[in-house]
Amino acid sequence: MSSRLTGVGVGPGDPELVTVKGVNALRAAEVVVVPVMDTLERGRAEATVLHYVSGDKVVRVVFALNERSDHARREAAWDAAGERVAQLLRAHGSVAFATIGDPNVYSTFTYLAQTIGELLPGTVVETVPGITAMQDLAARSGAVLTEGTEPLTLVPVTAGAAVLKDALSGPGTVVAYKFGRQAAEVAEALRETGRIEDAVWGSALGLDGESIRSAAELDGTPLPYLSTLIAPARRDGTRGGKL
Repeated sequence: MSSRLTGVGVGPGDPELVTVKGVNALRAAEVVVVPVMDTLERGRAEATVLHYVSGDKVVRVVFALNERSDHARREAAWDAAGERVAQLLRAHGSVAFATIGDPNVYSTFTYLAQTIGELLPGTVVETVPGITAMQDLAARSGAVLTEGTEPLTLVPVTAGAAVLKDALSGPGTVVAYKFGRQAAEVAEALRETGRIEDAVWGSALGLDGESIRSAAELDGTPLPYLSTLIAPARRDGTRGGKL
């Protein structure tokens, strides 16, 4: 019988934002893997999962989530993590991997699934979608992501602030992920493109320490790494004007 690996999106941190299907997938799996950094502190995925399954079912696996400069070290860590999950699949058959947000949006799960496909070719891989940080921030701040024919552009600022500036120069709403360490560059890009007044940013959504503020308040101080920004499309206030 084929082993099964399921990537389960558990949302941005608020345990109430895990879908019913996500909860069922976590409970149906024999083991639930949660990613941790080599510093071993509890991450958002693990904290969320523990609201729905017992701790004895959860297995922490170290991933090089914070390694960006040493390629060889990162690859070695990924290989070790993949082999650990492969061992769990051989032993248990059904493994869920909990990831914040959605497993198909900038997720660790993408790389894990690729590795498992090489180590255990017969493994069935599936995903359960999750609420994303941009959806949660939009709901909490009142920012409308799209109207009518507007495009929506999602940019990871780890790709550089220049990529964000290019997106801001175009039409539609722009969402920026992981921009906390480059908050000063992001604020500058927003001002240069005339998009700062309507933009909003948030971090620790749904958690203790949640912060949701106008981007106009950005003063260059570094923010939490997992900060999210929404710069809404330019709109004239006409109802249905972009249909």
